[in-house]
Amino acid sequence: MENRILKYLSNYTTITEDLEKAIYESAFFKSYKKGTVLLKEGDFSNECYFILEGCIRSYFLRDGEENTIEFYTEEQVVTPTNFGKPIPSPYYLECLEDTVVNVGNPTVEKEMFQKYPQLESLSRVIAEVILNKQQASFAGFKTSSPEERYLNLLKTRPDLLQRASQRQIASYLGIKPESLSRIRKRLMNK
Repeated sequence: MENRILKYLSNYTTITEDLEKAIYESAFFKSYKKGTVLLKEGDFSNECYFILEGCIRSYFLRDGEENTIEFYTEEQVVTPTNFGKPIPSPYYLECLEDTVVNVGNPTVEKEMFQKYPQLESLSRVIAEVILNKQQASFAGFKTSSPEERYLNLLKTRPDLLQRASQRQIASYLGIKPESLSRIRKRLMNK
């Protein structure tokens, strides 16, 4: 499992012996069954996750209806917005599949950053990359039509169509399931 984390981190830095040691020391793996809710609206969060296997969905409830914010899959980091802060979560995190993660917490993170400053620098670099991707994704979402969003999903994350329900995909795209069905039908007829 640690090898998968090292592979991911090697995209951002050279893995030194010290960094490898830090990863092995701080790694804490946990498995969750499909349907497990990792975080509920109103809960406090002291855990973040690096997904090794599986899929996690974040969503919030509005008028009793689930609104999907994001899907996280292998080699993605899930850091709740209230991670390590004394504020309640505005959303839920749910495992859509049996999921294996490396779990982080603020206490271990702080200890590891003090012991291995390179790890703190690396975390900042990764956070910047994630933020840039999220900003680009948000801008693309705001400036595209529902059909363009669906086509982009087909191009960039086709695996999600097998991993999430049509209702969850439609919500993620900002449309109703019926609209998604019409878009799919229209595209098949082209």
